[in-house]
Amino acid sequence: QVQLVESGGGLVQAGGALRLSCAASGRTFSRYYTMGWFRQAPGQERQFVAGINYSGGTHYAESVKGRFTISRDNAKSTVYLQMNSLRLEDTGVYYCAASTRSSISSRRDEYGYWGQGAQVSVSS
Repeated sequence: QVQLVESGGGLVQAGGALRLSCAASGRTFSRYYTMGWFRQAPGQERQFVAGINYSGGTHYAESVKGRFTISRDNAKSTVYLQMNSLRLEDTGVYYCAASTRSSISSRRDEYGYWGQGAQVSVSS
């Protein structure tokens, strides 16, 4: 079993910043897992935001490049998403996910473990 717990969501004005954290635990969790962040806006499908593999390689959705930074602390089994210059369209529930693949994928079905989600709301 793998448990993922997100924290750090909240309400912020456009142009502001937030940092999300995702703590991973569980008997079968491996620090070699690829980690990802997805988000789901009301009425929309869950979409890939960013991913990071064990060695620190990263991949971002075009809409967040240059504004968001994903990172991980393998010793703490924690992944972070630093979100800067937030826009109204960044509003949604942000989910942390873990994949047993070594390569980063933007496909939801490549991730077998999911957190409960953290709400991020950006206001004007």
